[in-house]
Amino acid sequence: MTVFLDTSVLIAAARISDERHIASFDLIRASSSETATAAAHTMAEFYASLTGIRPPLRFHPFQALTLLNQFHNKLRWIELSADEVLDAAARVAALGLLGGIIYDALLLQCARKAGAELIYTWNVRHFQLVAPDLAERIVRP
Repeated sequence: MTVFLDTSVLIAAARISDERHIASFDLIRASSSETATAAAHTMAEFYASLTGIRPPLRFHPFQALTLLNQFHNKLRWIELSADEVLDAAARVAALGLLGGIIYDALLLQCARKAGAELIYTWNVRHFQLVAPDLAERIVRP
């Protein structure tokens, strides 16, 4: 079974103080690059989120990089072509959705490309809004 992990899962796994940490960490710990995927651009979002928050929750850049390297080895990273990004934008436009929700659509486009049977996220409502056809596959860790 192929699964897809959203950025929110990786961030929660990294933050020990996050109430969602254990569920997220356990999911990643059980993952391997043969069965678990994530969007390649999640690495940038992960780094920005961990290093960009206010102290004392802010991670040092090398801490964030160390975690990224660990995740890099545990997951298969999915990249999108320009045509695939355009397809994601077309899906969002067809639903009449606005603004930053396009980023959820890009993540879901990666999940589609990976052939994910389950899509793990802490943002279930937005993901289901963007991809009603995948609603039953979108779950919390």
